[in-house]
Amino acid sequence: MAMTVSQVARDGGTIAYETHGSGPLVVLAHGMGENRAAFRHLTPRLVAAGYRVASIDVRGHGDSSPHWPTYAPAEVGGDLLAVVRALGGGPATLVGSSSSGAGVVFAAADAPDLVSGIVQISPFVAAPKPNLAMRAAQAAVLRSPRLFGLFHRTLFPCVRPADDAAYRKEMVARLRGRMDAVRGVIAPVDPHWTTRAPEVRQPVLVLMGTKDPDFPDPGAEARAARRQFAVAEARMIADSGHYPHADQPDATAADLAEFLTATAHA
Repeated sequence: MAMTVSQVARDGGTIAYETHGSGPLVVLAHGMGENRAAFRHLTPRLVAAGYRVASIDVRGHGDSSPHWPTYAPAEVGGDLLAVVRALGGGPATLVGSSSSGAGVVFAAADAPDLVSGIVQISPFVAAPKPNLAMRAAQAAVLRSPRLFGLFHRTLFPCVRPADDAAYRKEMVARLRGRMDAVRGVIAPVDPHWTTRAPEVRQPVLVLMGTKDPDFPDPGAEARAARRQFAVAEARMIADSGHYPHADQPDATAADLAEFLTATAHA
């Protein structure tokens, strides 16, 4: 797909994004350490289904400015809204993967006129509680692009995209000098997204891979996320890990298209 990268100014830097297709607007936000290419397999499927798709580089990642004063999900949500406004004001469906699942909640609560619905892919309802050894390993991973790349590979326990190795090599290269963003997007902050979730009145879809290694019980985590909202459903993607949009893009696109039919066309 032909690529045009745009930038929107925010207090502290600029946010990069690319758009494809035409129709109701869908904005995609990746998880920690990744970049907008995380959605390289999902975007063409959504475009083919009749949507205008904008995928962003979360602050500090990809082609967005490095070294922000804060990476709090409220600010990530504000970045998403800035992109929506730059693209005509929507309303848009916001899709947040992993750490960005928090940001879409803040955006929906803060600007309901700009957001028609939100999707959380592999969200964290509560912060993990690692033991001492796990905390030491996590600290190392969050400071080393190479180690983060090795960790990222483990999040595909069932199947990996054919271009996964090439994507990961580029991802690691683009993280050099930017690991503060990786740590920043998952740093504990108040308020937690679950505090704002009851304010969200738009429809919500939670998507979770059945084999997501980040959770002892992915199904229970998906149901816990769903219960935070007034109007929400949870769906499981079979034989998928932490990134169903990458390892099972057909199934993910099908669930998203069904949800979008009820929200983006409402």
